[in-house]
Amino acid sequence: MTKFRAKIEIIGVNPFVYLPDRVLRQIFAQAGKDKGKIPVKMKIDGHEFPQTLIKWSGAWRLYLNTPMRKAAQKDVGDMATFEVAFDPIARTVPMHSKFAKALRENKEAKKVFDGLRPSLQLEINRYINSLKTESSVDRNVTRAIQFLLGKERFVARDKPE
Repeated sequence: MTKFRAKIEIIGVNPFVYLPDRVLRQIFAQAGKDKGKIPVKMKIDGHEFPQTLIKWSGAWRLYLNTPMRKAAQKDVGDMATFEVAFDPIARTVPMHSKFAKALRENKEAKKVFDGLRPSLQLEINRYINSLKTESSVDRNVTRAIQFLLGKERFVARDKPE
């Protein structure tokens, strides 16, 4: 892992740090690419997390969610020590069994889901898997199917595009 210090900044509601050019060059070399999302493992003051390096508005950023900042006891404006390296482990989220069953039972929704870009498939799977109660899962699986059929809004989107 490559170590650097950076000030935690914020864009909108999203805290992040910029990576020094030397660190970016190392990650690009490790990943074999310098475009798209790049999965990394990172440490903030010694606390390790999986994360994704993202280029937004022309700059590469390492976003820091609340659990990361809380573990390191850091907030926007603070300086922190970071370590980062490319992470070759695939980032997959399994499909909830109830969602998989609903897609098997609705061929049209399954066809739409299979045609979605992978990041939206991941977002839907992650959202359904994050639900705490069975009633929430049931309600949102129904909403997801209706969304895929173009009949309802879901995951902050009007249409499954």
